[in-house]
Amino acid sequence: MASKFLLALAICKLIITVGLNVEPTELLQLSLGGGRLSRDRPDVESSSLDFGMMSQVEPLAVYHPSSVDDVAWLIRAAYESGRGFAVSARGHGHSINGQAQAAGGVVIKMSGTGPAAKSRPAPRVVAEEGYVDVWGGELWIDVLRSTLERGLAPKSWTDYLYLSVGGTLSNGGISGQAFNHGPQISNVYELDVVTGKGDIVTCSEEKNSQLFHAVLGGLGQFGIITRARIALEPVPQRVRWIRVLYSNFSSFTRDQEHLTSLHGEPASKKFDYVEGFVIVDEGLINNWRSSFFSSRNPVKISSLDTDGGILYCLEVTKNYDESNADTVDQEVEYLLKDLDFIPTSVFTTDIPYVDFLDRVHKAELKLRSKNLWDVPHPWLNLFVPRSRIADFDRGVFKGILGNKTSGPILIYPMNKNKWDQRSSAVTPEEDMFYLVALLRSANIDGTDASWTLEHLADQNRRILKFCRDERIEVKQYLPHYSTREEWVDHFGDDRWARFYRNKMEFDPKQILSTGQRIFKPDFGSYPNTALPL
Repeated sequence: MASKFLLALAICKLIITVGLNVEPTELLQLSLGGGRLSRDRPDVESSSLDFGMMSQVEPLAVYHPSSVDDVAWLIRAAYESGRGFAVSARGHGHSINGQAQAAGGVVIKMSGTGPAAKSRPAPRVVAEEGYVDVWGGELWIDVLRSTLERGLAPKSWTDYLYLSVGGTLSNGGISGQAFNHGPQISNVYELDVVTGKGDIVTCSEEKNSQLFHAVLGGLGQFGIITRARIALEPVPQRVRWIRVLYSNFSSFTRDQEHLTSLHGEPASKKFDYVEGFVIVDEGLINNWRSSFFSSRNPVKISSLDTDGGILYCLEVTKNYDESNADTVDQEVEYLLKDLDFIPTSVFTTDIPYVDFLDRVHKAELKLRSKNLWDVPHPWLNLFVPRSRIADFDRGVFKGILGNKTSGPILIYPMNKNKWDQRSSAVTPEEDMFYLVALLRSANIDGTDASWTLEHLADQNRRILKFCRDERIEVKQYLPHYSTREEWVDHFGDDRWARFYRNKMEFDPKQILSTGQRIFKPDFGSYPNTALPL
């Protein structure tokens, strides 16, 4: 206890005498509370890469905070330092293009285990008010485990639960529930945020609302989320999980749009989850995320009358409890009866609700066992306006992709009115738009030329060029651009002006999330890898 007191006293003396005007290297000699700065090679190397594995940028150090005060201390040091250094928050490291990297700076490791993690606040469920307070680095799978103890669960999810709360809220957080509940950023009551000045600010719709809306979908540019208050609902017991196939794209999208338009109906007259995927490669359909289709009766694309060699799969679920199990069949039949899918292609399974939410993790374990998980992931995620989705189908699914791909291609519509336009997240202008997510993995051994990183990255460039040439006004989800003009175009003039004003107010030295390459940090020692203002 005495040693901690003397250390804190020394730090206070440093702040008073030099105003934290320190070099980044001097930080390595400091610590506060339970936080720890590390230059251990495993720490630095793991924070140099992300899930995309397409860029490697080393930070000076990695910081393991034990509390919001630790996070604030580090950012304040960067802000008040005469030389300055970049700071980026890292959750589970699932960014794609180096968005959580901090060249020559410090990565704050918000997730993970270790001595510092033991002091972080555990999820706090307030059942009577329908919310849970969670640490920004908490993984959604652990949030779920905590809320299940009270018979509750968050309303909106991502398909993969091993992502951090702060990470998904900095982007949007989407899955098949978004048509009904909106993205995860539309299901947040309150945040604690450490701004780029090192200030700890509690914000909500009613309190410090400018920061609240800026941070949600804000790509980490205005502050680091250290606590989020997430809306909860009663958790169902089981899920009726259904997949049906289409050979006609117009029928597929018409049915998807019909089902997502039912979001205002009573629970008995709508599905709880609506997604879909495109099948351009016969090998993928029977290996899509799980052993959903029977290995004894595999689906053969060649046996079906396909549209240009392509199938489309609609994926829906119906949640239920034992108390209403006897009505599930009738409700599903009612919702399916007017849909125009291939009649012989109905595939149904019934599983616990938690197993459905955690379905992608099972696929991860299989890929890890085959050394196919830790490979480059040149993903491309686009929001496509509803009015142009048929053009996108013709040009990309039936054109650029050919008949082979190296990963799932999601496609499903969302309702714009479920997205709060005060947030920083960017969507197309139309009332309904589609997520198209090309979740490909590169083949690192080079045995298949169509799966190499170079080939897949080139396909992504061709897809974006096609959209520009055809004037399909797509918006990138998890955006990645290399010029200021592209970022301004992404936001649009008015939203960019608001985004820029928020940056100048909450992170005026532009030290946060430099890996996004939106702003250039306001100090001379940082490598010139960000965009000039």
